[in-house]
Amino acid sequence: MFRRLPPQGGTLREVSEVVNGVLNGKTNNTGTVTLGVGGATSTVINDERISPDSKIIIIPFSAAANDDTAPFGEFANTTDQTSPSAGSTALVAWDTTITSNGTSISDTNRINVLNGGKYSVSVSLQLQNISNDAQYADIWFRKNGVDVPNSGRRFFMPARKSASEPSHVVGFLVLYAELAANDYVQVADSVSSTDVSLEHFVADGAIPRPAIPAALAYVEYISPHAYSDVYITSQTFGQATISHFANSVVDKTYAYVVVG
Repeated sequence: MFRRLPPQGGTLREVSEVVNGVLNGKTNNTGTVTLGVGGATSTVINDERISPDSKIIIIPFSAAANDDTAPFGEFANTTDQTSPSAGSTALVAWDTTITSNGTSISDTNRINVLNGGKYSVSVSLQLQNISNDAQYADIWFRKNGVDVPNSGRRFFMPARKSASEPSHVVGFLVLYAELAANDYVQVADSVSSTDVSLEHFVADGAIPRPAIPAALAYVEYISPHAYSDVYITSQTFGQATISHFANSVVDKTYAYVVVG
């Protein structure tokens, strides 16, 4: 804390010291706050200098805060998946969370977001065809259970080479979507034959190579930027609430300045 004047006033020297300190930016209206974790979307500042009409400026104050770690996610399915019948709609399932912050999987096939904003969702599907005939798979996105218009693609697979050599195609799709808090995205598919499926491969030490999942999904928060998505939403005497992106990163510390 910098020097303060006593309530009854001070000497000319004390007043001069305090005034010169203020002119050099040495004031007592600053502090730091670390965002809550575990997917927290709000954090409280307790500071006796805050009033209902104060203006509070927030800036990154730690390496973790400066990294601008916005919501993201990478999810996989590490097992084979088949469709129940040709021409029917099936949903791609996810069984593994590789990494995530503010995103999660529910009901095996839903990719959920905790923050509203613009997102990029991309999927990579390891398709195989064991039929002696050429086949295809139609893949598209759903938002909150409703088909997203113009989000589909058809992936054509030639006939297998032999009984032990199915044909393979990697299907890749990208969706740019405006999502509200707690919205979810699904990946749907329809195949021309149940001989078309999603195939995974276990790690192979002889090559060597890592395992190949049957499906991968990548979620990226596009906007607003995380540093601008940390803001004061309410304040009263001695307290203010910060709303922010769902945070699971420790030591995400911000400095603040209280004015007025």
